[in-house]
Amino acid sequence: MSTTQPLRLAVIGAGPAGVYAAETLARTPRVKSGELTVQCDIFDAMPTPFGLIRYGVAPDHPRIKGIITALHRILGRGDIRFIGDVAVGTDLSFEELRERYDAIIFATGALKDARLDIPGIDLEGSFGAADFVAWYDGNPDYPRTWDLSAQHVAMIGNGNVALDAARMLAKSADELLRTEIPANVYEGLKGAATTDVHVFGRRGPAQTKFSPLETRELAHPQGVQVVLEERDFAQITEKEWEEIRADKRTDQIVTTFTGWLEEQKRREAAGEEPTDHHGGPVQRRLHLHFWHRPVEVLGEDGKVTGMRFERTELDEQGAVVGTGEFVDYELGAVYRAIGYHGSEVPGLPYDERRGVITNEAGRVIRDGAPIPGVYANGWIKRGPVGLIGATKSDAVETIACLLEDLDAGVLTPAADRDNDSILRLLEDKDVAYTTWDGWMGLDAHEVDLGAAALDAEGQARPRIKVVDREEMVRVAREAQAQRDRVPAEAH
Repeated sequence: MSTTQPLRLAVIGAGPAGVYAAETLARTPRVKSGELTVQCDIFDAMPTPFGLIRYGVAPDHPRIKGIITALHRILGRGDIRFIGDVAVGTDLSFEELRERYDAIIFATGALKDARLDIPGIDLEGSFGAADFVAWYDGNPDYPRTWDLSAQHVAMIGNGNVALDAARMLAKSADELLRTEIPANVYEGLKGAATTDVHVFGRRGPAQTKFSPLETRELAHPQGVQVVLEERDFAQITEKEWEEIRADKRTDQIVTTFTGWLEEQKRREAAGEEPTDHHGGPVQRRLHLHFWHRPVEVLGEDGKVTGMRFERTELDEQGAVVGTGEFVDYELGAVYRAIGYHGSEVPGLPYDERRGVITNEAGRVIRDGAPIPGVYANGWIKRGPVGLIGATKSDAVETIACLLEDLDAGVLTPAADRDNDSILRLLEDKDVAYTTWDGWMGLDAHEVDLGAAALDAEGQARPRIKVVDREEMVRVAREAQAQRDRVPAEAH
């Protein structure tokens, strides 16, 4: 195709991977100089932008939510068009996109829980943490209720998702009123029977994937006592302690753990009652267990009653090995938080084992050869590992491949080059898509809902999420219609 005509680009997924892919292209010298013009549409199956930043991050993490500010600034510029509540494969086919865009970048992320293949994992009371996260984050495609009848709960995993989900189970519902949680989530957590949350990791305290800040935050919720086992630290060898002290991040994390453990031992020796981090009474306990490999979920009558673990250690090469010692815990529910897994995209080659679209450096591959003009970015490209920095690096690689293919004449020009053709197609199909202006209206509506409600301390809440998809679309469409009625000079 000629580089003198606009490059028509569709990005599927309005989370960080999709937005940063579009932004990376927009910031290339040839686009900034005007040498290359780009017409970019970002589609999302949700009526709202921001992907897992809106629906996969704990609501009590405002710093991470701050990523939305950066994404908002990019999408709000006006050079990238947002089209929401459109599912590729259902509302739009891959062929319909190819007719209207020269290139397509799939940045659909990873939403499913990775599988934990052990006996009993499918018993009633065994959950995927990703599903739980979607519930408390108000994802409209998940049930409005969650079974929180278990007193003792296991969280399997030592990553950020495990940490977030465990903290949400341990934290009081009233404390979470300071956040944007919907009413149904507040009511569910308010009535939870949870008293003890047990977090299990296969490795030791030095091998967690927590950040120092996230580690310290574990003890911040009111009424929560963090409980540690002295044995988990006693088995760390002198050589391992040297390695811990040599790494600043690891040293901070382990120092936080050992500080809690020493205070716990001091209180026990003095016969003092345990307290939370603020000196208040304990309502729930958060137990951190290390060196535990999950072996089997135990049950009776089809329901979870406990879990069996094998104690582990590190061998001379630093690999985790079993010790042959098995430990059982009585539990009423088990959550697996061992990672995410990408979902298949209709019409594209898919690696089931890795949960990614089959690709090389972002170019989607079928039968050993690239599909011209089709690319992947983010977790659906490389698997669900890495944070925002890795997503940006992914985007640089993917966009470099796209521009190489453009220069090499690999891209086939879209047959339909009308910028509004895609909108007419959606309207002809009666797909009630949402827009950026619609999102701005929904955003303001949620903030207004929060301003009209109070938290446990009588302060206005920052926002309250709308959960019902039809309601989200209604509010967004009404905001768009109102915007369309306002004279252009008033925008």
